[in-house]
This record gives sequence, C-alpha cells and structure tokens, in this order.
Amino acid sequence: MSHVELDGHDLPAFCPNPSMPIWSNHPKVYLDLGNEGVGKCPYCGTVYRLKPGAVVHGH
Repeated sequence: MSHVELDGHDLPAFCPNPSMPIWSNHPKVYLDLGNEGVGKCPYCGTVYRLKPGAVVHGH
C-alpha cells in the first residue's frame, strides 16, 4: 500500500493519480479527506493525506 501527500492545490483528491503507472489503473474515484485530512482508495488501498500546514480553499 502506498501513501501520497497532497497540498491544497492538489484537491480534489482522486485515484489513480497521474504519477501511477498505467498498468495499475482502475476506475477513477474522488476521495473525501474529511476532517482528518486522510482518505483511502477503495480499489488499490492507496492512502492520501494532506501535508501538515496545507491550505485548503473553500468554494
């Protein structure tokens, strides 16, 4: 299982991300990082986490 750290400009979080190899692709899913700033892909198990101090802009 891999881990990916995100900045505020990387949101919305989705998987697979652009750095993943083409052979490991699965259907694209958007991840809710919730209040904890952490989300896990239901397909591959990759954990996405906001970097400490990341600034998240609202709508």
